[in-house]
Order: sequence, then structure tokens, then C-alpha cells
Amino acid sequence: MTTTIIITFCVLLLVAYLFDLSAKKTKIPAVILLLLLGWVARQLTYFSGIKLPDFSSILPVLGTVGLILIVLEGALELKLNKSKLPLLRKSFFGALIPVFSMAFFLAYLLGYFVPSSFKDSLSNVIPLCVISSSIAISSVKNLATDDKEFVIYESSFSDILGVLFFNFIALNEYINGKSFATFGLQILAITFISLIGIILLSLLLSKIDHEIKFVPIILLVILIYTIAHEYDLPALIFILLFGLFLGNLNQLKKFSWFRRVKPDELDKEKQKFKELTVETAFMIRSLFFLLFGYMIETKDIIKVETLGWTFGIVAIIFIFRIIQLLISRLPLIPLLFIAPRGLVTILLFLSIAPAKQIPLINRSLIIQVIVVTSLIMMVGLILTKKDAETEKKELKESSETVSEVAL
Repeated sequence: MTTTIIITFCVLLLVAYLFDLSAKKTKIPAVILLLLLGWVARQLTYFSGIKLPDFSSILPVLGTVGLILIVLEGALELKLNKSKLPLLRKSFFGALIPVFSMAFFLAYLLGYFVPSSFKDSLSNVIPLCVISSSIAISSVKNLATDDKEFVIYESSFSDILGVLFFNFIALNEYINGKSFATFGLQILAITFISLIGIILLSLLLSKIDHEIKFVPIILLVILIYTIAHEYDLPALIFILLFGLFLGNLNQLKKFSWFRRVKPDELDKEKQKFKELTVETAFMIRSLFFLLFGYMIETKDIIKVETLGWTFGIVAIIFIFRIIQLLISRLPLIPLLFIAPRGLVTILLFLSIAPAKQIPLINRSLIIQVIVVTSLIMMVGLILTKKDAETEKKELKESSETVSEVAL
């Protein structure tokens, strides 16, 4: 049994790697293929009579670690300088406004059709309002630099703001002035903890001479996040600040206090740490979607009762996205299509207390929304590619025509 499980996971992860490699050319989001692969693996094990252990308890653990690494990976990509301020402002508000406005709209709509408190409705619909950075970032590598940077910033902010918003709603029994004051104190506390943690981790990263140095740093990052989260602190802020710190070392060299952490040596180690983070995030993310796909039952995908709500929610997602892009004065094509739901949506959905779950927002609905938004992104990126190739061809033909006339 042990050998079978090892061989199965190795083969599945290697196939996941091929999916990731082919995604650049096929434009098919890897998450769709991973979910499909996990589902196929379930059917094969069922028909072959192979019994695998129950992985349901592992899924939240993989999701949490994956969330930490994905946010860290995204934060390492964020560059803070004056030239990026307009883009940062647009991406931040482009993530903030849709998450909040869509959540309140869907909660009101849900409360109209299903008898439930507005607070419970909010906690159930927030997962559907968060753009998945794990899917979006890996799918836009071939876009123009400006579009790609916006997607990286926007989806990273969407993950963080969505998780903070969900925790605020889910962890507070009553939403009042006291809960806002408590949340403000939690922000200050995690900011202070983050500064201390960043200094200590930076010193370790620059001074450890042992051949094993990056894995302990990642483990400490996960440990600090977990402890902070256990005390109901917005722990993702620490991940964001730590990633921003390492990703913007050049901006900090002008400060005299920063020289104490050996900035040149730290800068050398940063790239190696980033590479390890990216590869570890890939493995955890792939395992998460494979296991989630394995746990999907066929009836969840084709459940007719939820299809109407699925397409309605997807329509609302893209209506809000059109409004957001128009207000931000950003091009609709191809950014309109890049609004997938994924890992964070699943993780937050699994975090809803059973007593607070609304039957309408169920596993089938979550799976269908993830699949439909990913398919729309896939089709949009393929059409965008065709349009770009057409423009390139027309430009080439125009240039040849001008050359002939000149001759």
C-alpha cells in the first residue's frame, strides 16, 4: 500500500508539472487539468478496487500552507517604487472594492431567497468574491508586462483582503464598534510582530552558514503565521510584509539601520529563497487541487439544482469586474476574463463553521463556480492570443506593403 501511494503521488505530481509547462501554450488553466486528473484517479482507484486512506483531514492543512506560500510568492514579486504607485493604487482598490461590494450584494441577494442572518450570508459568499492568485498569476505569463503586473498585484491583494474580511466576519459574533476596535488593535499587534519577525528572519537568512538554511526559514514563517492565526490575528499581513521586505531590498539600502543585516549577502540569498518558495508552492498547490479533485464526486459537477445559481453568480462576478475596470480606466481585454476562483475560495469555504453553513452555498456550487470562471479565463486568453497574432500579422503585412511602395 505504501509503495502504491508513493508511486501514485509521484506520477500525479510529474503530470501536474507537465500541465504547468503546457499551460503557456495551450492556455488551459492547470487547475482544471489538476481537478480532472484527481477525479480520474478517484474513478481508477474505485474500479480497480484500490482502497486509499481518507485525505479529507489533510486538505485544510495543504490549503493553509499553500495559501502562505502563494501569498509569500506574490509578495516577493511586488516592487515598491514611485513609478509603481499608480499601478499599486489601481490594483489595491481594484481588489478591495469588488471583494466588499460583491460580498454585500451577494449576501443581500442570498438573504432574499434563503432565510438566514446577513452575517451568515456574508461569511458564506465571501469565498466566491476572491480572485485566485494561484490560478491567475500562473495563467498570465504571456500577457503584456503592464497587464501581467496588474494581475499579480490585484490577485495577491484580493487573496489577502478576502481572507482578512472573512476572518473579521466569521470570528466576531457581533459586528459593532468594539469588534472594529479589536480588529484595529489586532492590526497593530500583527504589524509589531511582523517587524520583529522580519528582523529576526533576515538576520538568520544572512548569517546562517549551514548548508540547510532556507527550509528552516520557511518553517519559521509558517510557524509564526500559525501561532498568530491561533490568536485570531490577521496573520497574512506578516506574510505580505515579509515578502515585500525581501522583494524590495534595493529600496532599503539607503537606510543606515538596514546595513546591520548585511544587505549585500541578504540580497544574494533572496533569489535562492524565492526559487525554493516558488517550487514548494507549486508542489503544495498541485497536491491541494489533486486531492480536492480526488474528493469530487461526479454528482457535484453536474448537479442541476445549483447550475442556475452558478451561472448567476458568475454573471455577477463579471459585471462587477467590468465596472471595476471601467472605473480604473484599464483595458477590458484581456483583464475582463481574468477573475478565476480557486484555492482561497475552497479554503475559506472549508473554514465555515457547520452551524453557519447555508445549504445553497455547497460543495457543488463552489466547484462549478471555480470550473466556469477558469474556463472563461481560458477562452478569453486563447481569443486574446489570436487577436494579438492577427495584429502582429497585419503589422507585418503593412510593413511589407510600405517597403514595396518605397521600392
